[in-house]
Amino acid sequence: MTGILIWTLVALVSTAIIWKGSGLLERSSERLSVYYELPDIVQGAIVVAVGSSFPELSTTVISTLVHGEFELGVAAIVGSALFNILVIPGLSGLASREELRANRDLVYKEAQFYMIAVAVLTLTFAFAAIYHPVASEGSVIQGEMTRGLALMPVALYGLYIFVQYQDTLDHEADVDAEGIRPGREWGMLALSLVVIVIGVEGLVRAAINFGEIFGTPSFLWGITVVAAGTSIPDAFVSIRAARGGRGVTSIANVLGSNTFDLLVCIPAGVLIAGTAVINFSVAAPMMAALTAATIVLFLMMRTHMALSRHESVALLVIYVLFVAWISVETFGVVDWVPNLPPA
Repeated sequence: MTGILIWTLVALVSTAIIWKGSGLLERSSERLSVYYELPDIVQGAIVVAVGSSFPELSTTVISTLVHGEFELGVAAIVGSALFNILVIPGLSGLASREELRANRDLVYKEAQFYMIAVAVLTLTFAFAAIYHPVASEGSVIQGEMTRGLALMPVALYGLYIFVQYQDTLDHEADVDAEGIRPGREWGMLALSLVVIVIGVEGLVRAAINFGEIFGTPSFLWGITVVAAGTSIPDAFVSIRAARGGRGVTSIANVLGSNTFDLLVCIPAGVLIAGTAVINFSVAAPMMAALTAATIVLFLMMRTHMALSRHESVALLVIYVLFVAWISVETFGVVDWVPNLPPA
């Protein structure tokens, strides 16, 4: 009982730290975007998204290098992507004073490019299983992901940056940047990243200890608890943007964060470690779930270029159903995903 109380306190304090850090991140990134005359969609998809995705990046690198658990890092990233695509837009839509507005750039560029990112990462996993198979027991399909394969999604992210850069050339700023000191704002941005990482580290440690206390398998807390913990900065930033009437920035942050997570965070562990083994038997169904969630959000945003409150609630319900499904899969109640790590 004492351990539960201690780690609950750690989780609450860590959440408060992340809230403060995400506030600093949003404020500094918004002012830097004004100073450099960046459009809202670039601010959300690049500046804020990359900053708030640093916890996911550190999760992958640490799990691969320190613990030798690349699959755990992938589970956390895929779980984080699902949390981002379902929970954050749902909460942002409910927090907004009106319908969460989108635009054609968001729907036809950001959302569709993100779908391409999901497809490319799935192909990368498939190529690992096809060209670098790893012997395993039973029907498990495994492959070794090399640095060469990891560079495929990273190269696609380079193309994404180029496309965003082209948008900045076409953008005409209509705001006043007077009084903004870029050096100070870059310093505040760096400080916010440090604060966020500290907070997420405490939250992840609390989740790990809860897993040990309650006997929860690592895969389950990786794809749910750790994933949700590392997504808190994205959630706070998007909800604040939605409350401020900046629906485009709110949703662009989600899509941009997921694009960065899939194309950079997952390959990062491989690029640093050299190689990593991927269980394609588990990765493929998880990527299929992520694809389905992405299509649902795309269709909802496309209708009237807005996310209604009913649609926001529906996204939250879908995420709850996903967590319930993964839980019963992990504990062997159903077996729709063969070779899922057991409890």
